[in-house]
Amino acid sequence: MPLLPPRWRLVLLLLLLLSLPIAAGLAWLLLTGAFDRVHGLLPVKPPDLRNWRFLWEAIGGRPPAIVPLVNSLIFASVVAAVELVVCSMAAYAISRMSFPGRRIYLGLVLVLHAFPAVSLIIAIFYILRLLGLFDTLAGVILVKASLELPLGIWLMKGFFDNLSWDMEMAALVDGMSRYRLFWKIAMPLVRPGLLALGTFALLSAWGEFILPFTLIVSGRSWTMAIYLQTFLGEAFTDFGMIAAVGLFYAMPVVALFLLGQRYLLNIYGGGVKG
Repeated sequence: MPLLPPRWRLVLLLLLLLSLPIAAGLAWLLLTGAFDRVHGLLPVKPPDLRNWRFLWEAIGGRPPAIVPLVNSLIFASVVAAVELVVCSMAAYAISRMSFPGRRIYLGLVLVLHAFPAVSLIIAIFYILRLLGLFDTLAGVILVKASLELPLGIWLMKGFFDNLSWDMEMAALVDGMSRYRLFWKIAMPLVRPGLLALGTFALLSAWGEFILPFTLIVSGRSWTMAIYLQTFLGEAFTDFGMIAAVGLFYAMPVVALFLLGQRYLLNIYGGGVKG
């Protein structure tokens, strides 16, 4: 294997030095979650499962972790499904059809994406109270999916814009309806975009904290983000259990990222011409 040029070796060394604090933090997280006592990065006692008892025990009035885990899985999956369906249909209509107010609608989509969720939280609170969806997982799902729609529509529009018109025109001439054309021809051709948007939506929903923390009160609807935060507000902080909960919370999203990282790159590419 040829040696790297001197300047690239310097860059590699600089990157390694910058990565050391992150690597040390991850090492501490792994060791603290696996061992009962750790001094720095040196375990004092043999590994045990004491820090992981939150999986099967109700600790400090909290439900076992299986309850917030299931809620997080439902939350992330439904948000991703809603985004995929609504964004793909809206993006196809914007990309392939000409209708009055199209440019105004595109501008409004950008404006809506410019508003951060925190600035709308009071209005969202009152709307959910009015609809009877406050302190419910369904209400937070609707809010999260709605706030992510503008970005998803623009992403999917880029993929539909790159599709060839010839195949669609041929299908329309043969008598195929727009509805069947969308599902049978257009959607399979933008599968990379759907995988990219779905992966991005799952990662975003899984890591969401502000909306569930603000709009969910009762423990039956907690997500993993809220469950982890409850350990940080105690008078006595059990860092070992916090590390174990953090690892447990991160495992699904790390696995999803490793499986879907190549699809995430398609977000920035805008798709491939069909």
